[in-house]
Amino acid sequence: MRMRDTFLKPMHPEGRRFVAIFAAITVALFLISELLGWIGVGLTVWCYYFFRDPKRVTPRRDGLIVSPADGIVSLIEPAVPPAELGLPDQPLTRVSVFMSVFNCHVNRSPVAGKITAIAYRAGKFFNASLDKASSDNERNSLAIEMPDGRQIAVVQIAGLVARRIVCFNKVGDSLATGERFGLIRFGSRLDVYLPEGVAPLVAIGQTMVAGETVLADLRSDEPRRDGRTD
Repeated sequence: MRMRDTFLKPMHPEGRRFVAIFAAITVALFLISELLGWIGVGLTVWCYYFFRDPKRVTPRRDGLIVSPADGIVSLIEPAVPPAELGLPDQPLTRVSVFMSVFNCHVNRSPVAGKITAIAYRAGKFFNASLDKASSDNERNSLAIEMPDGRQIAVVQIAGLVARRIVCFNKVGDSLATGERFGLIRFGSRLDVYLPEGVAPLVAIGQTMVAGETVLADLRSDEPRRDGRTD
């Protein structure tokens, strides 16, 4: 890999308009003050970095569930999936991945399957790391049916400064594991509801890489993992 590729990542098309706006404001700031102009340069670079869309290497073995987002595992607990998806009203293991404004915000499908439901619900904008964000915040929920007939729920949740959830797909679309399906602007969270009886292979506080980090294994009977922070 060339040194340039380490720092310069592709930008998702969703970010082009925002980077252009930041750049235009930066030009105006330079006309007012050189100091303000350089602050604008820094913010423009950050905006580009926020919308980066790096390539990922997704494990291809059947049965693996990968992380849908970059970030930190903030919660692992039993919870009922969003009612608007029409899934059974029973608690499943929910794994929440919190994305700060410095994480890549392109979301990737945790499994291969067909989208059977998409439901958007308006809401509030609490800090996405809080438990109540799952029920109170703006969200967009997807149900994905895997080849074996089991379903997994993935929920995009807006955060304290996020004001736009984007989903690229529609009901009936098929997704490959690790395929891009959405994006949330400026700080947010992804919840994954694992199928019944499936234990997460990650721990709270663990750093996740969308499309790469194995979240769970449908073929494994390993119990839920615990972690140690050094």
